[in-house]
Amino acid sequence: MNTRDLQAFVAVVESGSMVRAAERLFLTQPGLTRRVQNLETMLGIELLDRQSKPLKPTAAGSDVYGLARAVLRAVDDLLAVASPDSEPAGEFRIGVPPFLSEMALEQPIDRLRAAFPKLTLRVTAGWSPGLLEGIEKAKADAVVVLLPEGVPLPAGLTSTLLAYKPTVVVAPRSFSLPDKPVSLADLAAYAWVLNQDGCGMRSALSRAMSAAGLPFNVAVEAFGSELQLSLVARALGVGLAAPEVLARSPHRNALQIVDVPEFNSGLNVWLVHAVLPGRLVRPVAVMRDALIETLEKDAACLPLGDSVA
Repeated sequence: MNTRDLQAFVAVVESGSMVRAAERLFLTQPGLTRRVQNLETMLGIELLDRQSKPLKPTAAGSDVYGLARAVLRAVDDLLAVASPDSEPAGEFRIGVPPFLSEMALEQPIDRLRAAFPKLTLRVTAGWSPGLLEGIEKAKADAVVVLLPEGVPLPAGLTSTLLAYKPTVVVAPRSFSLPDKPVSLADLAAYAWVLNQDGCGMRSALSRAMSAAGLPFNVAVEAFGSELQLSLVARALGVGLAAPEVLARSPHRNALQIVDVPEFNSGLNVWLVHAVLPGRLVRPVAVMRDALIETLEKDAACLPLGDSVA
């Protein structure tokens, strides 16, 4: 089997176009087409639905795509073993929660690109349970997850604690909640504006409400911190937010932080990976250090002030 044929097929699936795939691999379109056809002939199956726009793999092609990417990554790892001092190349698949992609990923990506220009970064966002499953199934090389304190990580993985991120309960000022500690029972009278299931903050809140035997009414599931804060500011319910996100939000003056002593809403930020191929040891270390620095800087520069107190 020719790995160049695998590369051609993977490029077509990922770009959805023969033209764009040929440009990506610096090939002529007829040359790229021949490589894909060679692979189809060797396997004896049709890999692409050529009637679809953009081009999509057939059912069998989807299976071959996943296996082809695994083969190409293995080739990269073998080359790294043969040349341990060479510059890391190939793919580095990173999974992060939405919180991190919104707030703290720019500097780590800049550093990785500057230090390892031959490395292709593939960043995907997801909730922590799915990200951990991706590591266990070898769908990602390293993930960052947010977990409440005391929640165990899967055995057999390397986990590094990057930071502790506090979260706060926020309510619209129009609710006129008291400037004194509020109980979970008091909050049970209100609906919530939260992320979808899988979010670490929501999971911690759900467990706290369940342990107290209280109803948990979610009025709106919305993706993205700013959208959630805008909905809370418009009195659709109460919500949760990272303090640094709240401090930078244009809605902060319409919101108040609610003191809820019963609810420990902080989350630990973990970097998790399995045994790394040699070519990714240094990139993971660079990403780890950049994330620690960025998260510490966010905590140190938190300008909450009176407007959100």
